[in-house]
Amino acid sequence: MEHNGKQELLDRRYLRMARIWAENSYCERRKVGALMVKERTIISDGFNGTPAGFENVCEDADGLTKTYVLHAEANAITKVARSNNSAEGSTLYVTASPCLDCAKLIIQSGIKRVVYSELYRITDGIDLLKRAGVECCHIADAGPLSESAV
Repeated sequence: MEHNGKQELLDRRYLRMARIWAENSYCERRKVGALMVKERTIISDGFNGTPAGFENVCEDADGLTKTYVLHAEANAITKVARSNNSAEGSTLYVTASPCLDCAKLIIQSGIKRVVYSELYRITDGIDLLKRAGVECCHIADAGPLSESAV
């Protein structure tokens, strides 16, 4: 897909929306949001947090993330799996670049593009996505939350 001006404008808007969605996270260390878009329609969303039915506390007493916390991408992918939609051919917008485990889920779910704003210090997830032919687009600053600046 050509990354033209109109596509970049849409990418920046969806990333800003993912950043707003991240505010739903109860995690203290890092709030991450994700939106899955197909044919300009949001088909799923997610933010990092504990599984349904668990307390909304992501860190233990030492401030470390609990092992069962789900990443925003995993939440968006499992949410679409429970719907009548398919991730096949979609774009995933996420505020932080995917980890290796999320990259595997992205590949298996048929997502064709990943657009992210923050490059996580460990890049093995992005490396795997590129190896699998998933288009990865880093937009470091998605811009202000206000549309008036666009």
